[in-house]
Amino acid sequence: MNSTPSNHRFIRRIIRHYLKYDRENPFIFISGMLAFLGIAAGVMVLMIAMGIMNGTQKEFKKRLFVMNYPLTVLPMREDAVNETLIETLHAQFPALKFSPYYSTQVITRNAGAVQGSLLYGVDFAKESAMNPVFREAAKESRSPTKFKAIIGDALSFEMDAPKGRKITLYFSEQQAIGFGTMPLQKRFVVDGTFHSGLKAYDKAIIYTTLEAFEKLLKRKPQSYDGLHIYTEDPRGMIEKIRKVLPENTIIEGWWQQNGNFFAAMEMEKKALFLVLLLIILVASLNIVSSLLMTVMSRRSEIALMRTLGATQKEIKTIFFKLGVIIGSAGIVAGTLLGALGIWLLKTFDIISVPEDVYGTSRLPVDLTLSDFGLIILGTAIIILLSARYPAKKAAQTDPLKVLRNE
Repeated sequence: MNSTPSNHRFIRRIIRHYLKYDRENPFIFISGMLAFLGIAAGVMVLMIAMGIMNGTQKEFKKRLFVMNYPLTVLPMREDAVNETLIETLHAQFPALKFSPYYSTQVITRNAGAVQGSLLYGVDFAKESAMNPVFREAAKESRSPTKFKAIIGDALSFEMDAPKGRKITLYFSEQQAIGFGTMPLQKRFVVDGTFHSGLKAYDKAIIYTTLEAFEKLLKRKPQSYDGLHIYTEDPRGMIEKIRKVLPENTIIEGWWQQNGNFFAAMEMEKKALFLVLLLIILVASLNIVSSLLMTVMSRRSEIALMRTLGATQKEIKTIFFKLGVIIGSAGIVAGTLLGALGIWLLKTFDIISVPEDVYGTSRLPVDLTLSDFGLIILGTAIIILLSARYPAKKAAQTDPLKVLRNE
């Protein structure tokens, strides 16, 4: 039997009738409301949770992007990263920024406190041009000595070494003292402090001049331990730069240097999505139970509709659309509540997080369109599957058997 406009009106009227509160069977209406509320809560929680996961991941990426640099060229043998290579890269890629560096591990000591640190020797002007955290700390650098240091504020606090004080750095190289040797040590004046937002970096990294490395550690001038490169599109530029580099060098992106960390965060995000999707799955069971109870309580009505000419397809459509309406209403309500929750978290300091761990004191929330689409898609699939079985059972109602028993 083909559907006609009158049949569509018939289906809509029956659906509206079944959505109303039934005094004789109030539990059916309550079950439907629980399904609606469960789906709304599930969508809301998924949106907020995915937003928090994305926001946290984005905040970490922003911090690590600065302190780890977009791209880093490393030598596989001595003299591989030198001024000639830098000039070649600058000629090929004039829009990029380059900062050569020396590096070594040191022990920092002052006022009885001791801390292991990573010391970078950099050109202050070139480093400031590509590193905003360093630029902010070095903009008031006034000390004329080459043995000056820019340290993290966490290290400055731990060492009791504010700007203008001196700290002692111990190197692994040995120096002759009388008839023996002892580790090389040198006093550096603190010429500024930086704040990256991540305490692990603020406690561990120290910057000094290239000249200090060349004087203290006898490093060959213009033969560096590596080269930091700044570009807005590191993923797109890495292969282009690799083609220009000599075979005795390698290039790494910041995402490769922290690959395990972000892989773990991505897996945690996926696991959280699947776990929270179970909330919607449980709520969908209420749709199934609500529709099945409606079918059982309305068997005589279904049989009567069948005897008056309603087809199995129309009965199936009635109950399928009934389930879809409950679920869709839950999705809409959950989306509105989720959007409200995200706005509240972004606007007000409802939840505070430790700044030294997450890089910000305000809970970062950033829901992407792809994640929102995945939430809606996953919820819609569960709702459609949940409405299908009760609709099928309703369509299989035998009017002769029901009316004979009635």
